[in-house]
Amino acid sequence: MNDRKTKGLPDQIYGDILNRILEGEYKEGERLPTEHALAERFATSRPTVREALARLRADGIITTRHGSGTTVARRPDPDVRRFAPLETLSDIRRCYEFRIVTEAGAAAQAALKADADDIAAIQHAWEELERIIEAQGIGAHDDFMFHLAVARASKNPFFITVMSFIEEQILFSMNLSRNLSLVKTVERQRLVQDEHMAVLDAIRRGDAAGAEEAMRAHLQNALERMFGS
Repeated sequence: MNDRKTKGLPDQIYGDILNRILEGEYKEGERLPTEHALAERFATSRPTVREALARLRADGIITTRHGSGTTVARRPDPDVRRFAPLETLSDIRRCYEFRIVTEAGAAAQAALKADADDIAAIQHAWEELERIIEAQGIGAHDDFMFHLAVARASKNPFFITVMSFIEEQILFSMNLSRNLSLVKTVERQRLVQDEHMAVLDAIRRGDAAGAEEAMRAHLQNALERMFGS
């Protein structure tokens, strides 16, 4: 029991500090309390605090400079708390980072190898997302089907296998991202669809470099919309 509690404490510290950043208690550019002060607050050791800070640093939320201490680098979208536990944000970021690399490559291959049926399948998935927007729905599954259609168009089964293997993680992050868009503006939802269309257009043109860049930009933008620029 004690081991389990100890393992969970970095998550609690991570969530507490991140929540204070989201609330504006710790503002961008401001210094965080020292490791010693944080260890006292949470009645734990400094190594445990360091573990939580290392995750925040890896997520780009805080930064540490010699002689300047640890400061807040960016404030993620506060609405993330409505749809996902704060301690899951690290995994969501890692999922997006992995997808940027793999799906950009899949899009490039799709531009080179897609046939008429593949392009029709991607187009159909895009049209389904249009209907979701008009109905003010979430559409995480439909979003996944768009990305899966691109992977299938690559004609490389490894891209499809990877997408299927991490489907649960992708759907979780898509659900969060699309919920965030839904509570923002219609313009934001249209922006996401425009990014999807840029991928489809490049694949339709047979533009591998364009498709790769469009997919990379789309996923990078999704990450930045969630975590801040």
